[in-house]
Amino acid sequence: MPVMTPRTASGTVKLSVVVPTGGRMDLLDRCLDALTRQTLPGTSYEVIVVDDEPNHNTLHLVAGWRTRTLERGPRLVYLPNSNRHGPAAARNLGWRSAQGAILAFTDEDAVPAPTWLSQGLAGMHDHVDVLCGRLDMRLPARLTEDAHHVPQAHDDEFSIANCFCRKSVLERVEGFDERFEQASHCDADLHFRLLALDARIAHAPEALVVLPLQPAPWGASLVRTRAAVFDALLYKKHPQLYRERIAAAPPWDYYLAAAVLLAALGALVAGHNALALLAGLGWLALTARLCRQRLRGKRYRAAQIADVIVTSALIPPLAVFWRLTGAIRYRVRFT
Repeated sequence: MPVMTPRTASGTVKLSVVVPTGGRMDLLDRCLDALTRQTLPGTSYEVIVVDDEPNHNTLHLVAGWRTRTLERGPRLVYLPNSNRHGPAAARNLGWRSAQGAILAFTDEDAVPAPTWLSQGLAGMHDHVDVLCGRLDMRLPARLTEDAHHVPQAHDDEFSIANCFCRKSVLERVEGFDERFEQASHCDADLHFRLLALDARIAHAPEALVVLPLQPAPWGASLVRTRAAVFDALLYKKHPQLYRERIAAAPPWDYYLAAAVLLAALGALVAGHNALALLAGLGWLALTARLCRQRLRGKRYRAAQIADVIVTSALIPPLAVFWRLTGAIRYRVRFT
């Protein structure tokens, strides 16, 4: 699939916006609408759309926006990612193709405010290497339990969904680590490497990006446990910062619940019914405590309560499995 770029006079682009996309056409269309309505003059920035699932529909969408903004800008670029996939790889392809000395990152499901780029560019003083804007997460009216879980990257002070960075700084840290398949871990890893580099990180609340959160499907919290694989890699690379900023201690309650469940099943298979009953009651007690913790202070419909009950029984063993998988894969003592 060809790369689509318009002709632009050399040296006119001050800032490059990188937007990875994965085939969510309606969200990308909304994001591009916001990016082409910036108060920053269109001739001074470009928007690079990196298609992580290359298809002609995305190409045509970007081409349509290019036609509509050809005279006033910004410069629009479409790049199909035909190599390694994931948010880190897509961002690397985007920023390495950028013309601007300053890079702005956001996501396809985000809606930058009209003054986002002008405020971000104004905050990139000579003594600033990285600038973090404000990420306003809008919750839907009706939430599943999983929607209350905000990913670490969005909860932290550093999020690539609203970030400005000098291209020279990204070159020094060699960009994003493409081993991380989760955007939140990718963000945390870059943040920790910037801290190790003593990069000068500033904050600009005026540079606003709205991130509308979508209701999660039933059982989504189970899928999310797989992210623990990349917790192991993050811990291996940054053990001290991981304990200081991500998790001060392992989830011992998950390990205990998983161990008691295995004990109950093993006793049942071996014919030790009394021991199986005792271990089973212990597992039920631990599961009930986790369920109460997840339901505390929230109001749910019956289907959402059922989701919490079922997933509370399955989250501990799945989380332990993925954590141990990560420890083995990346050869690190991680619990």
